Parts: sequence; C-alpha cells; structure tokens
Amino acid sequence: MKIIRKSCAKEAEEVEGLVVVIDVFRAFSCAPLFFHFGARRVILEADTEKAYELARENPGFILVGEIDEVPLEGSEVGNSPSHIILKGEPYFRDKTVIHRTTSGVTGVSLAYDKADEIILGSFVMARAVAAYIKAQDPGMVTLLAMGARAKKKAAEDEACADYLEHLLTGTPYDPVRIFKDIVFQRTAQNFIQGTKEYLPKEDPIFCLQPDLFDFVLKVQRVKNKLEVFKS
Repeated sequence: MKIIRKSCAKEAEEVEGLVVVIDVFRAFSCAPLFFHFGARRVILEADTEKAYELARENPGFILVGEIDEVPLEGSEVGNSPSHIILKGEPYFRDKTVIHRTTSGVTGVSLAYDKADEIILGSFVMARAVAAYIKAQDPGMVTLLAMGARAKKKAAEDEACADYLEHLLTGTPYDPVRIFKDIVFQRTAQNFIQGTKEYLPKEDPIFCLQPDLFDFVLKVQRVKNKLEVFKS
C-alpha cells in the first residue's frame, strides 16, 4: 500500500486511489453525528446556491453548513458539532441533511472524479477508517487534508493525516506534540477564546477526541448528488 499526502483545494484534483478527505474543524467531525442521531440521508453540496435550492425544493430537509465558518443564512444549525449535539436525535431522526462547507465538502466535490473511492476523515472516526483501508488493501491511498478554508494547511487536518498514516503503517506519532501543535495555534484559539457564537469553545474538545465512532462514511454519487453512506 502506497500512501501519498495532499493538502487543500489546489491539490484536491491530484488524488489517486482510495482517498480520505480530512476536515477535523469541523465538517467531518459533524458528519458522523448526523448518522449517530438517526439521519436517513446526508447529501454533500459544495455549491452554496445549489444547497439553498435543494433546501427550498425540499422543505423537510435540514440545511447544515457554513461559508468561511459563518453559518448559512436561514439554517437552524451551523457546521458545529456542539450545536448538532444540542439539537440531538429528535431533530435529526429520519431526516435528510444537506451539508455545505468551505473545506471538507468542497474537497470531496473536487476529488470525487479522480478517486477510486472516497471516505470522510477526522479524528473521531480515524481508527475505523484505518481498519477499513487495511481490509480493502488498496494499492494507493491519498490522505487529503483540506486545511483552513481549503486554502492553507491546518495543523489539525495534517495531524489527523499523521494519525491515519501511523495507524496504517506504524510511522511515529507523538500525541503530546500533536496536542501542542493544534491547540496553541490560531485556528483552535479562535474557538477557545469564545468570541464568536458560531465558533463554540466546546467544538475543539469534540473534534479532537480520537476514535469515538466505529463506522466509516463513504461517498457515492446518486442521481447527480454526492451522498454519504454509513458502513
């Protein structure tokens, strides 16, 4: 198994083989929560106007997402695991979620046609993702860390790629160094300082928990929509 590393939107179309699209803060830490709380379908839509249109055409769908961290206008839930957890199962049970984000969902959209298979990556699913990849034993794996606004590398996404590579190949991994590299840099501090309601202080606590979920989320195109399936 060969593992290659890519980062941000500029490299998203350079992926090969089985691709793990990583977005720790926060898209793919949110995605498993939809299924945990019983959502029936999750649709990824990178195009903001198409996401709004889909929501207008389907009043029963739940629109979740953000543009550069700011929640989508008219959405009751931002791209925040804390907000999703507070809404809980009664809000999501048997519903369809439309998920739009600047980094993670955009990365899936850009990489999809180049990949043999796409799965979603974050710390909360990392060990399950690694176990799935080992079972599939693909010749090529791309770890695509989407970074801050899909434009520049983010410590948390690169660290998650490090962790996945460690689980897959046994490369060294120092969790204390990783904690320092993530928590004391700007992205995490934007949450921790608690100055913006849509960046809850609690979000990094959840997003940095390793291996909370024992399932994998795979992406497939269904009737021109990118849908997430729990496996």
